[in-house]
Amino acid sequence: DTHGQNFKKMKESLGPTLDKAVAALIEDLDQRGRLEDTLVIVTAEFGRTPKINKNAGRDHWPNVYSIALAGAGIRPGVVHGASDNAAAFPRDCPHDPKDFAATIYHLLGVPSNTILYDQSQRPHPLIIGKPIEGVLA
Repeated sequence: DTHGQNFKKMKESLGPTLDKAVAALIEDLDQRGRLEDTLVIVTAEFGRTPKINKNAGRDHWPNVYSIALAGAGIRPGVVHGASDNAAAFPRDCPHDPKDFAATIYHLLGVPSNTILYDQSQRPHPLIIGKPIEGVLA
């Protein structure tokens, strides 16, 4: 975690480890001809504060975060959206987790009008967001 020593941990350990692992996965899937039918998702449940805390770290921040997608149905080499100059809030093309989920369901071929029923047989829509068109192939 990066609540302390953010820059050192990211530069020396977390960043290089993630970079090597994701690159190896995508390269392996591509070489085996499986990348076009595998969706690779790299994300977390929150972003990090734009300001450094007293421990030279970053704390949890729900307002802006990054997601990396590759493979099945994703346009390669696309950056979609941007944060403000402080990396505190979305500036362009804001989306929320509902849209991210809708994008995954879309790529899986799940109809956008799918309804699930709870134990009392009450209907609930499975998908309440909109697919993020800017990342789709």
